Amino acid sequence: MTTKKKEQPKRPVTKKRTVKEKTPSKKKRVPSEKNIIVENIHKSFRDGGETVNVLKGITMDVGANELIMIVGPSGCGKTTLVSIIAGTLHYDEGSVDVLNHNLHSLTEEEITAFRANNIGFLFQKFNLMRTLTCAENVALPLLIKKISHEEAHEKAVEALEQVGQADKAHRFPNELSGGQQQLVAIARAIVHKPNIVICDEPTSALDHENGLRVMKIMEKLVAYPGRSVIVVTHDHRIFQFANRIVSIEDGTVHSVRGPEEKK
Repeated sequence: MTTKKKEQPKRPVTKKRTVKEKTPSKKKRVPSEKNIIVENIHKSFRDGGETVNVLKGITMDVGANELIMIVGPSGCGKTTLVSIIAGTLHYDEGSVDVLNHNLHSLTEEEITAFRANNIGFLFQKFNLMRTLTCAENVALPLLIKKISHEEAHEKAVEALEQVGQADKAHRFPNELSGGQQQLVAIARAIVHKPNIVICDEPTSALDHENGLRVMKIMEKLVAYPGRSVIVVTHDHRIFQFANRIVSIEDGTVHSVRGPEEKK
């Protein structure tokens, strides 16, 4: 006699839950001690039929919350160096790492976006548009990023307030002194809260009093969390504001002086 096998009760079928995979996002930058690392950078230009070597193996770094000054005679490569750090100029060989991004690995489109988000520029001749008010000038970097006019204006006034020029928001640049125009230009350089601010001879067109005023503002701005400030200068009057002074001669780093050696 065959014994019929007892059927086991069927287990309820549980529908497998599908988890939608998230699109991987770009990893957020982990703050490091060094915002900028430049290693063995070479850069040359063609002049007629000759090759002119401008940078010949530059190695340097800039820390977070550090104000570095780059000094040296005209033609030694200072502007070329900061242009490379800002991503506006390609280099021939070496490595440049800015905010944990290797610039050589970025496309032109990525570098443009990186600059717009992370780098502020301050020029010797202010470069303010005469037909725009101070607030409109300061708002330009935000408008380029397609931020609304209303929000851009609000942030521009906030930036002007940071440099003590909020009362000049609706005035035009030609109504201001040279010192006031440079302060407005600083507001424009920091309105998008960049972690790198590059200044090209920011005090050379100013008298001693206004030059010191500008540098005292820069000294406060470098305290912004994670920010680095690079100042290209010939102006020995402002050396006191530097954490370190990098001296360049003939395309190479001649010396790096600490605070105790500034004077």
